[in-house]
Amino acid sequence: MRLDWTALALGQGLPAPGAAVVIEGAAFTLPGTPPGYALLLPEAGCCGACPPDPAMTVEVLGVAGRPGAGPQRVRGTWQALPADDSAGWRWQLREARWEPAAAGTPPDPWLPGPWLRRRALLAAGPLLCAAAGGCARGEAPPSAAAQALLASAAPMDLHSHAGRVILGRNRPRPTEPLAGPMREGGMRLVALAMVADTPTTMVTPERRIEAYRTPLPGELRAHAEAAFARLAGLVAEQGLAVVTDQAGLRAARQPGAGPAVIVASEGADWLEGEEARLDAAIQAHRLRHLQLVHYRVNELGDIQTAAPVHGGLTEFGAAVVRRCNRLGVVVDVAHGTYWLTQRAAEVTTRPLVLSHTALSARPSLRSRWITPEHARLVAGTGGVIGVWPLTGPEAPTLRAYAASIARMVDAVGIAHVGIGSDMLGLLGTPAYGDYRETPALAAALLAQGFAPDEAALLLGGNYARVLEAVLPG
Repeated sequence: MRLDWTALALGQGLPAPGAAVVIEGAAFTLPGTPPGYALLLPEAGCCGACPPDPAMTVEVLGVAGRPGAGPQRVRGTWQALPADDSAGWRWQLREARWEPAAAGTPPDPWLPGPWLRRRALLAAGPLLCAAAGGCARGEAPPSAAAQALLASAAPMDLHSHAGRVILGRNRPRPTEPLAGPMREGGMRLVALAMVADTPTTMVTPERRIEAYRTPLPGELRAHAEAAFARLAGLVAEQGLAVVTDQAGLRAARQPGAGPAVIVASEGADWLEGEEARLDAAIQAHRLRHLQLVHYRVNELGDIQTAAPVHGGLTEFGAAVVRRCNRLGVVVDVAHGTYWLTQRAAEVTTRPLVLSHTALSARPSLRSRWITPEHARLVAGTGGVIGVWPLTGPEAPTLRAYAASIARMVDAVGIAHVGIGSDMLGLLGTPAYGDYRETPALAAALLAQGFAPDEAALLLGGNYARVLEAVLPG
């Protein structure tokens, strides 16, 4: 039986236990993962609304081969796991075989039980590296120069869902540590983003995230209220500072300051055509970073991953940009088309950010990657492009991530590039997936050839400059 991801998403037409199944997706593994074991996800290299979602994750226990790079096909015996399974996954393929298997790969013994528990997914990487006596990805330990860089810089992340802040469609999962990893790694401030359009998006059979229905009137506004409340609860529980103005930004950048967040919204769908709701979100939720669009074409404009409808930024979108400028809210054009970005750059009087993407000379149709020309539109406003830690066909190492950052610097200049981790928002294996890795990222930037003052700009100085230009006094 051929199984597609829509069947999993809808819970319809699922195979019976013990059925022979073939399914295609992207393999997710960590350094030190036992042979034959992986998690299969719908898509790699894309922003996900709530990854890894147990309803859209298949645990693969294999008898032959290892998954390769890119899209994978796997055959095995289907098993639905109990809802209270300790590993947290719902679906499993046993006695699985990857296609095509590497020539000469000997069979691996069947693994009798779940190896990776969902709630330990982030923590497993560093533990595995330590157990192996060093980092399995080949990263060098942070040097004294990298440690000195972190001590003098104030690292900032332009886009993050860390702490498991995203409110999914299903029963909310517990939040996870954020303040601790930030403190351990020296990450000073993150733009912590709720997601606006989750109720209306899903993964398609082609393994793309798309809007599959029109929201009901008021539905996305109600979802946003609940999503902002989840973010506020995480912040309060973990004692994170919330930056809303220049004084808060200065305090967050002081040596020894505790970790802080900028409240962000990935998508402005909850405005539902009413500008005044922006003012209300600032007052009620301390919003200071607004991404205009996400995975559905909304009232503000077109998106990279769907056919254009508006020809770029709408008049309402332009009005929202102007209102953000007046009210002291960062405008984020991530997920927007070139034409949306071009119009936003014409309208804005403050620097723009494009918080999470990477550079490509020829992005494929509906790709989230951008051209140098697209990036220069943002840089032309004095803004910053956050580079995400997806490295395409290269292995997901911090060295490869630093090289991707360097390519963006070559395109737009050192003053216009930053870190956009999309932490816990990526279905692919990220090169930078835990804030405790920030010292090693600093070391990778120095090894790439950046001077300490240049690396400090990339790690947070450039985003700080934008915040200084936008936030109220």
